[in-house]
Amino acid sequence: MNVVLWAVAVLLALVFLGAGAAKLAQSKEKLVASPSMGWAEDFPPVMIRAIGLLEILAALGLILPAAVDIAPDLVPLAASGLALTMFGAAITHSRRGELQSVVVNVILLALTVFVAWGRFGPHAF
Repeated sequence: MNVVLWAVAVLLALVFLGAGAAKLAQSKEKLVASPSMGWAEDFPPVMIRAIGLLEILAALGLILPAAVDIAPDLVPLAASGLALTMFGAAITHSRRGELQSVVVNVILLALTVFVAWGRFGPHAF
């Protein structure tokens, strides 16, 4: 189970590093034009950048604390933070009628909850 938790955490870290980097690197207009980031039109640029920064920090928090064995208790906290982020994202996409994005959010939510459960509980570091 430890290997599965690591694999899921690495997958999530890659997804959220990419998503966070896109939110930090691209302008609001470019994000709004992309098919999966239309939600950005409802948020100010500073909020979009804050979400991107938090996604990057949480992605790093999924891997680095356990990998370097410094404060590994941060891993389930990072997963929990990403779960809350995905819950909010699912609500946002649902309100906008973007059901395909809601499905992606729910899948990512389930994966982050799985990592949080595993690292808080039976497979803690």
